Amino acid sequence: MTFGRKLLSATALAMVFAGATAIGGPAPAQAEAKAGGTLVIGSTQKPRHLNPAVQSGIATAVPGTQLFATPLRFDANWKPQPYLAEKWEVSDNGLDITLHLRKNATFHDGKPVTSEDLAFSLETVKANHPFKTMFAPVTSVETPDAHTAIIHLAHPHPAILLAMSSALLPVIPKHVYGDGQDLKTHPANSAPVGSGPFRFVEFNPGENVILEKNPDYFIEGRPYLDKIIIKNYKDTTSLTLAMDKGEIDMYPFLEGARNINRLKENKDLTVTSDGYAAVGPINWLAFNTKREILAKKEVRQAIAYAVDRNFITKALHAGASTIATGPITPASPFYTVDVAKYDLDLDKSKAMLDAAGYPEKDGARFSLTIDYIPGGDEQQKNVAEYIASQLKKIGIDLQVRAAPDFPTWAKRVSSHDFDLTMDIVFNWGDPVIGVHRTYLSTNIIEGVIWSNTQSYANSEVDKLLDAAAKEPDEAKRKADYVAFQKIVADDLPIYWLNLLPYHTAYSNRVGNPPLTIWGTMAPMDEVYLNN
Repeated sequence: MTFGRKLLSATALAMVFAGATAIGGPAPAQAEAKAGGTLVIGSTQKPRHLNPAVQSGIATAVPGTQLFATPLRFDANWKPQPYLAEKWEVSDNGLDITLHLRKNATFHDGKPVTSEDLAFSLETVKANHPFKTMFAPVTSVETPDAHTAIIHLAHPHPAILLAMSSALLPVIPKHVYGDGQDLKTHPANSAPVGSGPFRFVEFNPGENVILEKNPDYFIEGRPYLDKIIIKNYKDTTSLTLAMDKGEIDMYPFLEGARNINRLKENKDLTVTSDGYAAVGPINWLAFNTKREILAKKEVRQAIAYAVDRNFITKALHAGASTIATGPITPASPFYTVDVAKYDLDLDKSKAMLDAAGYPEKDGARFSLTIDYIPGGDEQQKNVAEYIASQLKKIGIDLQVRAAPDFPTWAKRVSSHDFDLTMDIVFNWGDPVIGVHRTYLSTNIIEGVIWSNTQSYANSEVDKLLDAAAKEPDEAKRKADYVAFQKIVADDLPIYWLNLLPYHTAYSNRVGNPPLTIWGTMAPMDEVYLNN
């Protein structure tokens, strides 16, 4: 079943949870679960710090969700489960969510987790996280006692429960982060104090993150692992080799067709696409609409007509990926295929550039640069180089600009210091969480990656997204999102290329691998090693 059928409206959530105690929890650990051992995870993603409250992305989310607990967690069937909140209620009108926190939860420094910490955390995320729409409807958080938090909303918020899971609402300690320092640069971001299943040990930027078992974790008997090491690799080739040789135990967010197929041949490994249901990853080409040339949508459209998405998915990706036609992935109930497609047409592309006022002179029209996220050649570097070769055919000199590491690329793009850039961006389960942030004019925030770094502004888009964020009726929400998709497919601040074929490869000695909707961006307190 696709995740689209699992999304609940605010009204439906109220009907399910109003006045009811959430029962159950994460799936029970298998009988053979063993305590002890070190899980080594390989990654090319190099975090700047480890606090998901003020930073989005895989690099921060994977370690961050082990360090920080969230109010809720979600199972593989899109059902919310207790975590820091042992039960909760949603009011009949969907405007109030009451969370009842566990009384035995403590931070890694021994201080209790309270409703004040939850309120502080939500305010922190709302003010500092690039997903501005995620908690925009929250008007206040009431804390009548130390273990009760009442979240008040200005209007129904269809994604509110989902937004309280994974890396989206880490509960951070107010007594550590509320000291008046800038939360985005707070020293504790690189040596966090959380309440999750694992405690911080060491962070060597560009090399590794080392976490150890939290002996005072609020779920008795967990975690099973003694330690988690997230080891950084230069590129996917070296990472795949390490996985194949048994040097690491797990390779999440594996995306290259060649690497996927290679690891599938290893009898000691399991390779699966499970664990990414809520991610909705899209590989795309983004335009800086503040650049004089790229401010004209005709130029952006002309570039799109010069790029063959079929070649990208079938040749560059060996058929492992599929074409993305818009900002919402096909698994969503809000997706529409009825948008402008921009099938390859070089003659049309040249004619559009001529009409836009950029005739070809001596084989060239103008020069631009294209950036890409380092570390994932198949989805990023190779596609950027292909685009450059295609644009040369229509008279555009496109220079591929490499970045030495992820932070360098992120700084360029978040500072709007780019012409075109490749990017990988997630839907994050509901458009309110993962889609709105890219297209709302109110989310043009310099210095924040994965905000509206394209500087795109369209008042009609703003209105449609605002309406969809408040609408509890799914059919009406879909109508708003269909209209939105048609507009942005015409304006084209982004040219969506392909859906990523994310997989996780893990050693067969790994028990209870993280394969819920958030995969490794969820607590790994149930994971264990067989030997």
